[in-house]
Amino acid sequence: MSHVFPRHSNKLPPVGKLGSGVHLFDSEGRAYFDGSGGAAVSCLGHGDQDIIGAITAQLESMAFAHTSFLTSTPAEELADLLVLHAPEGLQHVYFVSGGSEAVEAALKLARQYYVEIGQPERSKIIARRQSYHGNTLGALAVGGNAWRRAQFAPLLIDVSHIAPCYEYRDRLPGETEQDFGQRMAQELEDEILRLGPENVMAFVAEPVVGATMGAVPAAEGYFKRIREICDTYGVVLILDEVMCGMGRTGSLFAADQEGISPDICTIAKGLGAGYQPIGATLCSGKIFDAIKAGSGFFQHGHTYVGHPTACAAGLAVVQKLTSGIVGQVEGKGQDLMNMLNDAFGQAPLVGDIRGRGLFIGLEFVADRDSKAPLDPALKFNAKLKAAAFEAGLICYPMGGTIDGKRGDHVLLAPPFISQPHHFEELVGKLVTAVEQVSADLGL
Repeated sequence: MSHVFPRHSNKLPPVGKLGSGVHLFDSEGRAYFDGSGGAAVSCLGHGDQDIIGAITAQLESMAFAHTSFLTSTPAEELADLLVLHAPEGLQHVYFVSGGSEAVEAALKLARQYYVEIGQPERSKIIARRQSYHGNTLGALAVGGNAWRRAQFAPLLIDVSHIAPCYEYRDRLPGETEQDFGQRMAQELEDEILRLGPENVMAFVAEPVVGATMGAVPAAEGYFKRIREICDTYGVVLILDEVMCGMGRTGSLFAADQEGISPDICTIAKGLGAGYQPIGATLCSGKIFDAIKAGSGFFQHGHTYVGHPTACAAGLAVVQKLTSGIVGQVEGKGQDLMNMLNDAFGQAPLVGDIRGRGLFIGLEFVADRDSKAPLDPALKFNAKLKAAAFEAGLICYPMGGTIDGKRGDHVLLAPPFISQPHHFEELVGKLVTAVEQVSADLGL
């Protein structure tokens, strides 16, 4: 009997023993292609000796120092490197241990900013339905993942949720992509006016929606209009790049592809590439300066903030990402997209194949023409996950794509080091899994 508290108490996973390149191996020697990088984490694959070496060297010099007493060279250098490549205006980095912590820090930072500048009435947060921002209570409240929120709803702060920019299902017949994006963005201004601009603190959004909807990018022009609205009403724009950032969509920061800069940006997952737990909240000079000129103290913190060993890992990862690897992601993503279109483009159960870079989602439907979703009672996404794993593929299927109850998709986020034959393996195993589930369900 295992004394580990697992994710699923009645279904224990195999014991992992080895990670090498794009594969993981269990204690029985079975190989699994890491087609989702865990949860879009392992961007550089497994067993990278340069990153392991950086971690080892830091452990030998100074494994840990509490940031209330000392900073560390890896933290300073990683912050410098991130700011060098960050969207214009982001000038300071607050290190944490993961994505949920990064979002919590972002929310508290936005709130304290308004307190410091004499606008304490600003406390309202606006986010989007069908989003995911983490599992701590603040992050869960901001997220729009209905299934994850449901049982904890009485504990969550009140957050307004507007529509996502979900072109596959919500773009009207005859509507241009530009017009669709503007219509969706208008919901933000409408909600700010409903709440009262003087009360609104922040708008939170993923540039490319990850787990909840399956790699859904925004329509062209959407985020530029969002930025304009936030500027008009003095609202802090928080972009959550925990899953879609750090090169996953083809640029180190996903915001760069939208041509905007957020006031606050959260990153994690690919920042440590799975080698150490690390996340970060980046903020503008304007926000930092307000804190510095006011109390001078950000009233927030965790024991492992700025952990030197985690920062050493993050530094080695970002150095690799910015050495040319991220520049390959767009082309590799197009190669994978082409293979997926060849395999599933006419498949009766696949309604949409979408994404950016090596961040791709497939949405499954009962009918391609009407886009009718599969019956949730079929539990298609859960069966697909099991069938893919049996076929030797780790991927990220989810349900509730449309509204938290209906809809099925699978998210793919393979390592950036993948080569064409690896993509062939991924697609081949996914085809096997989809065919198996389809046959089992009589679809």
